[in-house]
Amino acid sequence: MRRQRLPGVPAPVLVLGSVIAVQTGQSLGKGMFGQVGAPGVITLRLGFAALILFALWRPRPPRRDALPLIAALGTAIAGMQFIYPAMERLPVGIASTVQFLGPLVLALAGSRRPADVLWAGLAAVGVAMIYRPGGGPVPLSPAGVALALTSGAFMAAYLVLNKRVGARRADGSDLTWAVGFAALLVLPLGPAFDGTALFRGDVLLAGAGTALVSAVVPWSLDQAALRRLPERVVAVMVSLEPAAGAVAGLLVLGEHLSSPQWFAVACVSAASAGVVVTARDRSSPAPGAAGGGARKVPGDTGRSPACEGRSLT
Repeated sequence: MRRQRLPGVPAPVLVLGSVIAVQTGQSLGKGMFGQVGAPGVITLRLGFAALILFALWRPRPPRRDALPLIAALGTAIAGMQFIYPAMERLPVGIASTVQFLGPLVLALAGSRRPADVLWAGLAAVGVAMIYRPGGGPVPLSPAGVALALTSGAFMAAYLVLNKRVGARRADGSDLTWAVGFAALLVLPLGPAFDGTALFRGDVLLAGAGTALVSAVVPWSLDQAALRRLPERVVAVMVSLEPAAGAVAGLLVLGEHLSSPQWFAVACVSAASAGVVVTARDRSSPAPGAAGGGARKVPGDTGRSPACEGRSLT
């Protein structure tokens, strides 16, 4: 896929637009739950994302020895969709914050740097504030938290697998095939809520729009921004995603968080940004490194924990 230049738009604006698009897309997807449920949204979103990517990237056929890795990556992408049933039970901002813990834990795993202890502690404070008794307008659903954590775990797996895929072919072909595989995995979920509703014109149009807003637009903006900004700067801005999710949930869906929950969102975002800012460059690639303009996981070379997988959630 060609990288967009967008010369008249400041690069930080592109990154901010990408962050807003990802979280707005998730909120729009949640807004469709009443029509097709979370399973239908997942099916439409991944299905249209795959179709759009195949049309834009026109991937080369995968090599036979790459098929197991593509299947594993596709499974991780499908697993990240647990964020949608999590959002059935949690506000978008809380679900996104809990999900973000998965890549953040991956970035901190095995670290020996004193600064990372501080960031891990800050993230822990955020988690404690989320669970503060009486801190929210309604009690948090344990099932919703578990689903968001599961999505975050799959996102961490995605980051590791995408590095391996990018090391083999940096043209995006294998990632596109993995998205297609993920779409096939979730296809049986479509009729789970109301199979006939999936084929209504308004629902198909909304599903295509959600895929564009939450996947294609962010990828395009990221590619344009990475040509003009240091990756570490982009990564710090991407750490705003939990906060952007909370704002998107408020504006799109009218979801109000309590003051402690807003503080929790801020703690997790700050912890992610802190890992990036204090990271020391190393010669080896980070766990989330990938070809084709993708970003790494913080803790090694200063790329964002969730940036590679966020557009596919």
